[in-house]
Amino acid sequence: MSPSAVYALLFAAIVLEVIGTTALQLSQQFTRLWPSVLLVVCYTVAFYALSHTLKVIPVGIAYAIWSALGIVLISGVGLVCFKQRLDLPAVIGLALIVAGVLIVNIYSKSISH
Repeated sequence: MSPSAVYALLFAAIVLEVIGTTALQLSQQFTRLWPSVLLVVCYTVAFYALSHTLKVIPVGIAYAIWSALGIVLISGVGLVCFKQRLDLPAVIGLALIVAGVLIVNIYSKSISH
């Protein structure tokens, strides 16, 4: 699998995880059927896709990308869909998480570039 395909698969896994997390909020603690079904399907496919990226990307690096992008994307979903506001310290913290992942991906010799 080419590096671009691996990262595309990782990005797809992240998007599915964000959709699953959004469905988790909408499931109202698993009391609503269709959001609950959606979250189980999305999480299952997301972890399956993530497992295939681990053939190429070290688990720590893949998980760093997964968590950083997932946090940023779900924060955006929370803002847009659920009107959940972030204060300045939260925004700064998110920026530091993204910066950390960028540093790892640009400068680390743990992954092939």
